Amino acid sequence: MNKQYKHITVKEVLLKNNCPECYSNDGLQLTFKQRFIETIFYKSITNDIKHILLCKTCDSIIYPVQWDEHIERVFEYQKRAFVPKKASRQFKKPAYLIFALLGIAIVAVIVTLLIYKKIINLP
Repeated sequence: MNKQYKHITVKEVLLKNNCPECYSNDGLQLTFKQRFIETIFYKSITNDIKHILLCKTCDSIIYPVQWDEHIERVFEYQKRAFVPKKASRQFKKPAYLIFALLGIAIVAVIVTLLIYKKIINLP
């Protein structure tokens, strides 16, 4: 089965902290992303959350080891305020087709067994 993993952006926040790389005061952007899986049979949003801190001024990713206590504090606040999308799974048409075919096959087997039992007159 061909699974495609993507991370969809759920929330973006501009921070007023200084960038550890270029010391700009207005370029930090914190982005929260949630994993999205799509296959032939279903689409699913998972509870897997990822965050990225990016400086738009110097165009660099700021990793947690570079954070100072102020960035850490703002991140923790934003993390608590962040509400992820509810984990869900949505089936596609091929999945419903397979479910229907399985249901028909089960009913056919049951009917065949009942008819066979009637012909032989088993108790």
